[in-house]
Amino acid sequence: MATRKQVQAAKRNVKKAQAGARQKRTIAHLPRSTRRSLSQQAAASRRRGGQAGHALEDRNRQQLYELAQRLQIPGRSKMGKWDLIQAIRKAR
Repeated sequence: MATRKQVQAAKRNVKKAQAGARQKRTIAHLPRSTRRSLSQQAAASRRRGGQAGHALEDRNRQQLYELAQRLQIPGRSKMGKWDLIQAIRKAR
């Protein structure tokens, strides 16, 4: 039977391994639906010539971050695209 200390060490190692696997995730390893969504967003951006779209969903994360910065939304640096969209809509 493993000691409490060994169990804790094993849990730590598993969490570190999971975190490492998440960080190494590239676009090729993402689900097909996610890859397709990303390519559709990129195509829409190219059609607009890189300009921000009218809808928040048409903007990229950097454009949303700058908007959140102007609205002084706290915690914006740790938010993803969809979190920023929610926070911006809530702040408006």
